[in-house]
Amino acid sequence: MTTIASPVQTVDAKLLRFALKQDAIGSGANGVVYLVAAAIFGQMFGLPAAFLYPVGVFLIAFAAALLALASRPGVSRPAAVVVIAVNIAWVAASVELLVAGWFPLTGLGVALVIAQAVVVAGFAALQFAGLRRTI
Repeated sequence: MTTIASPVQTVDAKLLRFALKQDAIGSGANGVVYLVAAAIFGQMFGLPAAFLYPVGVFLIAFAAALLALASRPGVSRPAAVVVIAVNIAWVAASVELLVAGWFPLTGLGVALVIAQAVVVAGFAALQFAGLRRTI
């Protein structure tokens, strides 16, 4: 009897699943806050509401995708790699936002961008560690 391999590799790893769920919770919560309080955050952090609204929508959609991925019986290895890449891109964009001075960030805004970059880098590292444990 021959077995046909699935075209998408899946893994069943507790650490990876945990990291994806934690990322979803953080991303979803941030997205909701950005949508609900964009005007207030704009003043507090020096980020325009017009910037925060689409970021909030992206974060909510990203969180939903993460939850869907983490809830499957097996986590798709290529999908997990994409998630890690998106998180790394978020960290790089955060650094670019600070270095390029795209917005007139307040001190609190700078702290927010740095804190988010550190947390997202942590999610990416945890997801990578979870993925490596499955090899």
